[in-house]
This record gives sequence, structure tokens and C-alpha cells, in this order.
Amino acid sequence: MDTKEDERLQQIKNRYDIVGNDPRLMLALSKAVQVAPTNLSILITGESGVGKDVFSRIIHDNSLQSNAKKGHGLVSVNCGAIPEGTMESELFGHVKGAFTGAEKDRKGYFEEADNGTIFLDEVGELPLSTQVKLLRVLENGEIMPVGASVAKKVNVRVVAATNIDIVKAVREGKFREDLYYRLNQISIYIPPLRERQEDIPLLFRKFSADIAERYGMRPIVLTDDGKEYMKRYPWYGNIRELKNITEQIAVLEQERTISRAILLNYLQYVPEEKMPAVVSPMDNPQNGGGSISDRELLLKALTMGQMINEMRGEIQDLRNIIAQLAHGNIEPLPQHEAATIGNRHVPEPAPMELHQPEYKDLRIRQGNPDEYEEFQESEVIEEEPLALYQRERAAIIKSLERNKGRRKATAAELGISERTLYRKIKEYGIDA
Repeated sequence: MDTKEDERLQQIKNRYDIVGNDPRLMLALSKAVQVAPTNLSILITGESGVGKDVFSRIIHDNSLQSNAKKGHGLVSVNCGAIPEGTMESELFGHVKGAFTGAEKDRKGYFEEADNGTIFLDEVGELPLSTQVKLLRVLENGEIMPVGASVAKKVNVRVVAATNIDIVKAVREGKFREDLYYRLNQISIYIPPLRERQEDIPLLFRKFSADIAERYGMRPIVLTDDGKEYMKRYPWYGNIRELKNITEQIAVLEQERTISRAILLNYLQYVPEEKMPAVVSPMDNPQNGGGSISDRELLLKALTMGQMINEMRGEIQDLRNIIAQLAHGNIEPLPQHEAATIGNRHVPEPAPMELHQPEYKDLRIRQGNPDEYEEFQESEVIEEEPLALYQRERAAIIKSLERNKGRRKATAAELGISERTLYRKIKEYGIDA
């Protein structure tokens, strides 16, 4: 890389607050600047938090679309944040009367970005049906609004990004192969922070100076052992995580010289002994070192932690629905209705008996409704496990009816996430 190119990249770094000198980062930056003046589609890959959105701005600002008089700028779309049911309307627009609530024509993101650039973040989250329409835009420059009978021409530069293994998604049939090759005319990979160890102290210093200027405080600085600890930390949240940690320390700590001992109070969710160690001759497995084993332990610990968090979320969602049932806020389905679990058809069970401490437990004697007998708690026959799933299904159906099919309101009423609600609707075969 010649001196002139170095100066140009340094100007780009200064303009967009990019910190670091890692060769892979500089290669990604150089590629972005080189391809910006073309009309080629670009696919940016990298983990969450590495700065893919910054690269999309660099590409647009140095593109022909940005310099054009009719350019409409950069339109950024997070594909993972749009519900599947409204995805096509959001991206391609709709015409009046296309569906209930469509009171007038509405432009989609692609039409808003006409003569400009559209940044499709988390493009790997697009449903397959929407991927087909996106391919049509890339190949023919045409969009078909929902409910329309005539396609519209648009002139849009597409920059896409994903944090998933897109090649694996293609192999598994979750992402169209033809769309992948159409998006991937130019590929830009942004390395994760843990692979840019020498850049970590530089970023820490930058974030420290920013927050010190913002709040009128002295900046924090790292000791030598603090720098080494920061460089060894895995940073799975990448630059976003480092920025948050730096701001926390700057605000909460009275001491402005930050040592390893202080960092231990903020970077504790991954035990230090399980962090990826700096490779040395003693770490080589052929020399009897244990660095490979440590990494395996780290991956297992992180995987187990993620599984536990997901299980906690599921349990909490189930508790919320059971609480609704216990307080009578949601009635079970009529007895003639039935739940379908997998391929099994299960009839609605008899209502569960509720026992209150101020009354004796009574059971009607068989054959004589006028006679009762006392019975012990040990005699209570527990409800079949399947009834819990049926009652959860019933709770979801009743809540959907009360909220007129609005899933966001239903999820809020049940105390669960929209994502969990979507999954349970599909799992239970609910028509919503």
C-alpha cells in the first residue's frame, strides 16, 4: 500500500471514527473504498458489533449515488426487526386496499431509496418468499408492491450485511443460492475484535476520551496488566461491548488508573482461566500445553450458558400464562375443542379442581351425588401433563380473540415475547 493510499485511508478513518491498524481491518477498508464508485452489490460479513453499518455509510458516501443530484441518500433496514407478515409491504410498499388497514398507497424502503443506496442489515433473516422478490429487484431493477398488478422500476444500489454463516445457510436451504451469488458480487469481511488484539487499547483510549469530553471528567487510562487483560478478553460483543464497558468504568470508578484488578469487577461473565490464552511455545499441544483444552472448555461454558438463558426465558413465559389461568383472566377452551400436539389429537380434559384451605376436600361418592366423603391431599389425582400444553394453547387463542388478532398486544398481555408467541402459534397450529 503506497503512501497516497495510506493517507486516503487515514482520512476515511478520521471521518468515520474508525480506530485501529490491524491489516485485515485495513484490507476491508481499502476494498470498501475501491468498490464504492461501482454499482456492484456488496455483501458485508462479520459478527454483531464489528461496525458493518459504518462500512455501509463509507460505501454510500463514496458512491455514484451519493454524488448524483437525484440521490435519495442511504436507507438502512434491519431485516431481523421486521415481522414476517409485513416484510414485503415494508420493503416493496403496498397499494390502497391491498389488505385490511391499507387506506392509501405506501412506498416501501426500496422506493424510498430510489437513486440511492439501501443497506439490508441481517439479510440472512429474510423469509424465502421475500428472497425471491429481492432477487427480482437485483436482476431487473423492478419491485412489485403488495396488491399491485404492475411492477415499478427503481435504481437502487444494494449493500447487504449478515452475521450468520451465510454459506451454511445456503447448504441448509435457508438462503437461496442464486440470491447469495447475486448479493456477493463483492465480499467484505470485517474481523472480530478478539482478532485485533493490538487495536483494543487504542479503542479503549478513544472511548475514554469521548466520554471524558462529554461529561467533563478526567479520562481513564489502563495499566500494563490492564491492557494485557483487555487484549486477552474474548469480546464476543465486539466494539459495541468494549464501548459499553469503557463507559461503565469511566462513570462508576473514582480511580482513573484502571488495573487488571478493577477490570475483574466488570469482565466476569467468562472466567479468566477459560479465556483464550496468548499462544506461546509452552501452549503448543506438542509441548504438553493446555491452550486447546482451555478453548474447548470456554466454548462449552458459553454454549451451556446460552442454553440456560433460553430455558429460563421459556420457563418464565410458561409461568406468565399459568398465572393468567390461575387468576381467571383467561378461560379454557370449550370441552368439544381439542389441542393438536405434534401429530396427536388430544381432547380437552375436565376442568382442574381448585382446593382452598378454608374448606374440606370433598369427593362425590360414585352413584350418589348427594353424598360426599372426605379425602386426603394424597388422594388428589394429578392432571395429565398434556393438559398444560392444552391450557397454554387455549390461553393464546383467547388472548388473540380479545386483541383481534394483534400479536404484539397478545404477547404483551400474556407476558411473553413476540418471537415466542409466533413460535407457539406455529407449534400449536393456531389459525391466527
